[in-house]
Amino acid sequence: MPTITVEGPPISIERKRALVKRLTETAAEIYQIEHITVLIKENPPKNVGVAGQLLADR
Repeated sequence: MPTITVEGPPISIERKRALVKRLTETAAEIYQIEHITVLIKENPPKNVGVAGQLLADR
C-alpha cells in the first residue's frame, strides 16, 4: 500500500480534503490500485528554519 507524506504549513480542513483527494486520484491512477494512504504533517512557521532563520521571523 503506497503512502504519500506531505509536510507543510497548516491549512484548512477544506484544503486538506482537496489535497488528499487529488493526491489519491493521481497515485491510484499511476499505481493502478485503490488503497493509497496520505499523511499530512503540519509544521507551523515557528517550527521551521530556512537559511538559518525561522520562517516566523522572516
